[in-house]
Amino acid sequence: MRYQELSYWLSSVDEPLTPRPALPGDADADVVIVGAGYTGLWTAYYLAAADPTLRITVLESEIAGYGASGRNGGWCSALFPTSLPALAWRHGRDRALAMQRAMQETVREVGRVVAAEGIDCDWRPGGTVVLARSGAQLGRARAAVEEAREYGLSDEDLVLLDADQAAARCAADGVLGGTYTPHCAAVHPARLVRGLARAVEGRGVTIYERTPVTAIRPGAAVTPAGVVRAPVVVRATEGFTPALPGQRRTVAPVYSLMVATEPLPASTWAEIGLADRETFSDYRHVIIYGQRTADGRLAFGGRGAPYHFGSRTAPGYDREPRVFAALRRVLGELFPVLGEVPVSHTWGGPLGVARDWAASVGLDRASGLAWAGGYVGDGVGTSNLAGRTLADLIRGQRTELTALPWVNHRSPRWEPEPLRWLAVNAGLRLMFSADEAEQRTNRPARRAAAFSRLLGH
Repeated sequence: MRYQELSYWLSSVDEPLTPRPALPGDADADVVIVGAGYTGLWTAYYLAAADPTLRITVLESEIAGYGASGRNGGWCSALFPTSLPALAWRHGRDRALAMQRAMQETVREVGRVVAAEGIDCDWRPGGTVVLARSGAQLGRARAAVEEAREYGLSDEDLVLLDADQAAARCAADGVLGGTYTPHCAAVHPARLVRGLARAVEGRGVTIYERTPVTAIRPGAAVTPAGVVRAPVVVRATEGFTPALPGQRRTVAPVYSLMVATEPLPASTWAEIGLADRETFSDYRHVIIYGQRTADGRLAFGGRGAPYHFGSRTAPGYDREPRVFAALRRVLGELFPVLGEVPVSHTWGGPLGVARDWAASVGLDRASGLAWAGGYVGDGVGTSNLAGRTLADLIRGQRTELTALPWVNHRSPRWEPEPLRWLAVNAGLRLMFSADEAEQRTNRPARRAAAFSRLLGH
């Protein structure tokens, strides 16, 4: 497999992406981690830092960063898939706010590790601007700020922008206003995950690549090459979780796709903005996201690819020409100055969505089975918090992190097929229809908003 072809990010790392050796046979460890993406590597990093005597083994079916960690939009943000009101309803206001503050601190923590480990990943904490380009979107921007104030968050966390303020950050066409938060950094995600892999190896962690895990059970991770026995087994497989026995309905793998332009000239960037490399989005129903890369490209992505029956994932699903064309069209609508600027890279991959839209992290002490995931695309930052929390849980520590409301949360399982396929794809269609209606009428599409809330979005 040519791993460089999986994304623009993996094509632009400064290394050949040669796989590490595979597991040679049966082995023993204190902790075995399944998955060498952000979640697995952050967990290994903090465990090894806290207790260098631990024997930690990471098993990866391909190479470190093969999954979402090497293909995402490059937002290390404080976004969490469960809203503050939903968290407060389930766990109380104070614990909901503690979760939000922990996510904000996580952005700073990733920046600290990047600097301490010398990971060259184009880290730029420029924040996020979310644009409003219709009356309905402006209403949602105002509601987001009002909600933040209800929970004690200030302008230093989220501020409402008027049209001029929003355009000063990101001069998209037809901007009426928006919001800005400083709690986000643009990052080259593949360089981050590859640098993190080297950092954990430097702390004595063993990573075996090209070693698919076929089953996870108490005390063991099973592979075709052998069994790794350990008192603690961590599942860190996110969108690829349904391939494991017994996990078909744990998360739904939903595909997100991206495009990247050729490097743009300074004159074009002068018209677009993003001078501080702010990440950007808008308040439409179907999520879009973008960043100005360190080498001057626009990397832009969004949802819209169909969910595949039976929670299947396959390399062919990474590429949907119809979705790529739609992303380029939306990019042109946002920034007409792009004209006929060609797209140089197209890619995609699955992310994990729990049935209640709630990311979780936990450890079952009786079985020694641990897990983290269900990030709904917000995993660059959330996975770091997961790794720190898992390190505390595995070591039996009671900390502020282990008291957060997502710890040991159990999401309900997704419905069996064909109900799962019908529900997820119908939801996507309704949200697309809502955005189309708003473009035509500038009025809210209430049915799709209600459906989005039903899914917990």
